[in-house]
Amino acid sequence: MKIAQFLENKPLFYDVIDYARMPNAYQSIRNHFKLPRIIQIVGTNGKGTTGRFLAHMLLQNGLHVGHYTSPHILKFNERIWIDGEDINNEILEVYHQKTISLLPIEYASSLSYFEYTTLLAMAIFCDKCDYVVLEAGLGGEFDATSVFEKILSIITPIGFDHQAFLGESIEEIAQTKINSVKNDFILAKQYEPEIYGIALQKSCEVDKKLFYVESFFDNKTLKNIATFGEKQGYPSFLLDNFTTAFCALSVLGYDINLDTFQPLTIMGRCQKIYPNVTIDVGHNVMAARAIVHHFKEKKVILVYNSYKDKDYETILKILQPIILEIQIIDVDAQRVVEKENLYKIATSLNLAISSFKSVSKTQEYLVFGSFSVVEAFLKGIREK
Repeated sequence: MKIAQFLENKPLFYDVIDYARMPNAYQSIRNHFKLPRIIQIVGTNGKGTTGRFLAHMLLQNGLHVGHYTSPHILKFNERIWIDGEDINNEILEVYHQKTISLLPIEYASSLSYFEYTTLLAMAIFCDKCDYVVLEAGLGGEFDATSVFEKILSIITPIGFDHQAFLGESIEEIAQTKINSVKNDFILAKQYEPEIYGIALQKSCEVDKKLFYVESFFDNKTLKNIATFGEKQGYPSFLLDNFTTAFCALSVLGYDINLDTFQPLTIMGRCQKIYPNVTIDVGHNVMAARAIVHHFKEKKVILVYNSYKDKDYETILKILQPIILEIQIIDVDAQRVVEKENLYKIATSLNLAISSFKSVSKTQEYLVFGSFSVVEAFLKGIREK
């Protein structure tokens, strides 16, 4: 069975996760894997951009680098990046057939979409990469990416998201994510003070080094990083993620010259695709606060939708100061919230709300809400 059909039969979401399934599946085929040097990225926000920045930095040091990220926006191939390019269909199919032939049938059929594609990505990376930057999914300790031995972990900002799986308090969520650490690790700038203590405790438990991004660089280097970010037009949260990646690069023993470093555009991360249209895949409270800070001097038409399990009421309250009007875009997914709920919230916030139809050249637009919202918007624009 070819990969497209195989993945179509895999559910994207589970109400209950079998945490033993992925470790057992990997153990059954681990002798076929000669692992590259792996850096795992765990957190709530900033995993994708921090990972891509780091992968790009390693690549510019002359290394062969893989970056595994999720979810994708338009094509599955976006999840597996090697040496500056998304994986092509031919290589993907070859390694799918190889992986499926190695897996015992009970694991091939039972592994989730994310679990299987994590194994598939690693099968590719093992043959092609010196380093792999591996982005965890929603979890940490029991995440599919945590079955592989790594040389370094990065903890990006942790906040409230996926509480049904991770816990209702920030302490529970942070503990679940930071419990993935078994090696030296880097702690990005955090917005919840409790996380620093949990990270320090984990460092003591595993007897490994903990590097704090906020105190890692001297003032001269911080000034150079800020100048670079200003030239690239990075919003503050992207600059924070760049700084975290640069810290990881330094810990790994490499460097870059910021005067000659080739910048990159990361799809869907505060990306201006037209002079008056910005797309951002943020979908939680922390992301909403970051985007409000970026747009604090403007009013935008918010092209929006949300899944039922997201705290969309709080998100819209946070976004309220920058919203001129909400326009709801249709998203083809069972988990999407009922429109009437969004209309009720908009009314309570005294915000105009309607259905999204098209973009006007005279208005500023922010497309925000999830990967699915950005996907629906981009596909709609392409069709027109």
